[in-house]
Amino acid sequence: MEEKSRFAVGLDVGTSNIRAVIGSVDRDGNVSVVGYSEVPSGGMRKGVVVNLAGPANAIDVCLKPVEDMSGIQVNAATIGINGSHILSAKTEGMIAVGTTDHEIDEADLDRVDQVAATGKFPANREILDLVPYSYSLDGQTGIRDPLGMTGSRLEIKASIISALLPYCDNLRKAAEMAKVQTERLVSTVVASARAVLTSQQMENGVGVVDLGATTTGVAVYDEGDLQYVGVIPIGGNDITKDLATILKTIPEVAEEIKIRFATGRFGENEKDIVIKQGREELTFPRAKVDEVVEARLEEIFEGVRKELKRANYDKRLPEGIVLTGGAAKLRDIEIYARSQVELAVRVSAPTGLGGVSESVAKPEYATAVGLMLTSAQFNPAPGQNAKKSSKKSSKSKGGPLSRFFGFFK
Repeated sequence: MEEKSRFAVGLDVGTSNIRAVIGSVDRDGNVSVVGYSEVPSGGMRKGVVVNLAGPANAIDVCLKPVEDMSGIQVNAATIGINGSHILSAKTEGMIAVGTTDHEIDEADLDRVDQVAATGKFPANREILDLVPYSYSLDGQTGIRDPLGMTGSRLEIKASIISALLPYCDNLRKAAEMAKVQTERLVSTVVASARAVLTSQQMENGVGVVDLGATTTGVAVYDEGDLQYVGVIPIGGNDITKDLATILKTIPEVAEEIKIRFATGRFGENEKDIVIKQGREELTFPRAKVDEVVEARLEEIFEGVRKELKRANYDKRLPEGIVLTGGAAKLRDIEIYARSQVELAVRVSAPTGLGGVSESVAKPEYATAVGLMLTSAQFNPAPGQNAKKSSKKSSKSKGGPLSRFFGFFK
């Protein structure tokens, strides 16, 4: 690797699995994947930490092969946070910046950010991200980036993503127990979107549905910016549990049925499912499997539809929906999803990276790759690993301590 390369690490701490990706970033900003790993998780429930030792041990185990593969010791990472406690809200703010010939600078943008965020949330919530989508300067509206313009009154309209502070602190503590410093916490669906969306899709209007093991994240982008984030407490593992219960079998067999035989094309195949378990052959009626899978998928996408309605984008996304996450690997899921959300639907995975990127070009790696790309963007000091970054933590009880302008530019 080049001597002047720097490294960025993304850590996806999920309920069922923990995934880590490390990238090498050259002087031109090109990213190559130089290490990755995936291990079973522990101590997590519905995206939140319920036992510190579980994720801490899993993080430690996950990072060892990443360090061996890349030759880099991981001391810091950008970490994904998930759960239905994550909320998004619209906010506004206004500041006086001086005389009419005053040129808007970074300090002004920081200040209007603070005004837009301060006092808008309870003390037990932490702001993860503040995304400006419109500015006004002396009455001129619809400004995307006022930096360098002149004026005396600056206004902002923005989206703010927040999470419950105790859940944020517990996730940081789990990482610290594994000797990993948290550079910043990022909503997992926002990280996934960063890995799989194009700027054109975000400009035209698109939704991302991150189908995880126990949660489903929904993010909406329009006119180039994040407009809404929501999390549904249902995921792919719920399908497995339903199959195990209804078919009267163990979860391992139910998971195999889901992976090998479940499909979004219900009713097209009536042949019974046969699975070998040791010397025994187990037979399950296809109709029953279809019934169970369809019922749970209907619940998931009904929740997605409700989130789109809350965002005021129901059936209003020209680019449709992009599915990602581990549960998006269910065969023909996009066909069923299309009938439920009444939009174009596709399944997507991370692309456009160098190195061993083909190994992480899978829907389940979208969050980890997106977190790694976020780490690369916000820790740009040449020749430094993420652990040496001078960027402030995003931890805040009353307002953001760091800006997120141009997050997806």
